[in-house]
Amino acid sequence: MRYSNDIGGNTATLQPISVGRRPPVGNNSGVCLARWIPVRKRASYAGGFRRTSCRFEVNTLAAPMPDSLLIQTVSDPIRGSIRPPGSKSLTNRALIVSALAAGETLLSGVLDSGDTRVMIESLGRLGIEVTHDVAAKTARIVGCAGRLPAQSADLWLENSGTSIRFLTAMASLGHGQFRLDGNDRMRERPIEDLVDALKQLDADVACELDTGCPPVAVTANGLNGGTAKISGSVSSQYLSALLMAAPGSKSGVDLQLTGELVSQPYIDMTMGVMARFGVAVDTTTPGCYQVAPQCYQATEYDIEPDATAASYFFAAAAVTGGEVTVNGLSQYSLQGDIGFLEALEKMGCRIDWKSDSVTVHGGELNGIDIDMNAISDTAQTLAAVAVFANGPTTIRNVDHMRHKETDRIEAIRVELERLGIAVDVSDDGFTVHPGPVRPATIETYDDHRMAMSFAIVGLKCPGIQIADPGCTAKTYPHFFDDLQTLCRSND
Repeated sequence: MRYSNDIGGNTATLQPISVGRRPPVGNNSGVCLARWIPVRKRASYAGGFRRTSCRFEVNTLAAPMPDSLLIQTVSDPIRGSIRPPGSKSLTNRALIVSALAAGETLLSGVLDSGDTRVMIESLGRLGIEVTHDVAAKTARIVGCAGRLPAQSADLWLENSGTSIRFLTAMASLGHGQFRLDGNDRMRERPIEDLVDALKQLDADVACELDTGCPPVAVTANGLNGGTAKISGSVSSQYLSALLMAAPGSKSGVDLQLTGELVSQPYIDMTMGVMARFGVAVDTTTPGCYQVAPQCYQATEYDIEPDATAASYFFAAAAVTGGEVTVNGLSQYSLQGDIGFLEALEKMGCRIDWKSDSVTVHGGELNGIDIDMNAISDTAQTLAAVAVFANGPTTIRNVDHMRHKETDRIEAIRVELERLGIAVDVSDDGFTVHPGPVRPATIETYDDHRMAMSFAIVGLKCPGIQIADPGCTAKTYPHFFDDLQTLCRSND
């Protein structure tokens, strides 16, 4: 069985295993081992579009997850060390920049997850040669020097916000027809601010359903460049997407930010990755980002562990009064979510920093009032910790969480109240009021972070079950195995 898709005269031929509309990515399909090798081949035309075939090799290594998972409580403080998998945010940024670079890049520490698989698959459809060794956690990418090989492609991004936003901007550098779509929730997630900014740079981009959300159609003829105003109030990923694509423009790009920028550390991360591949962003003028036409240069790049994933293990130390060390992270991390440790410190934990590790020592927890705009992906983790604090915890300035994999503010309220915990919701955040926890099955809304954060509550309180634990495959397929291993490390 061949899986057909437009990739502009390039055919990737591999041994197929699955049959269906698309290869399995994420959820419970197992670990994906794939190598896309575009092979130049004359393609036939259908309806004016170049049609070719791809085959995608899938090695199903992981057993399916159950419908729900009972979290085992611990009787003693958790003490141990762990190294989480590579950062999803860094992995997907490095994949985009490597694909646009001149030469062959070697990435190490590469995350294997649903979000990274759809990114690698999509780059293959765009004609980029990517060899992903799951066991070695490496990827080799033969860059296109800013010139996409494919003349058409239909990209399926599941519910990966980074992937669809980064690839929409990347597709505007090409020449041809490109379409990007995802699952039902993706079709509810806004992308209009990015589309509008690309239009200001003379790109032909449109939301097909006129909803301001995917699917997105790109009729590309290179990116002319120029000046564009971009809002950062919904997602910093729009600005990141434009920054990474900007070096491939014809005349350079001047991006002018309008309004408040959420999650500023992610922009710093984007510019850090770009710099590693030889491209600098001029930020001399506040609120302006200027990028001259240039080409990324291939390199070797080691991806550090995911700081957001690490937050769950830091939280485990906090709620059990334990001591957990995460290896591979330091206070100099590119990832803004390392700032989660400041929140734990304010609540009463002690933090020990070393050059290549950080240790959290749990202590008596006190409620805090905190602005988490810059580290909102860890707000659910802090909400779980807040259940065990002395006094309420207020998390502010995170209204943009409503536009993530689910409406995370509403999901936190519903699930904490299911546990018997009172929650007050405000215009831009929420307050958690600690209290006795009752057993419950936590709904996860196909949101990996709901599953991982609420599992922390189950370490202290019996009877907590996580529905659809397999949703963690989006960013951390082996999370529950790693959590169990850490909990057993002091047996």
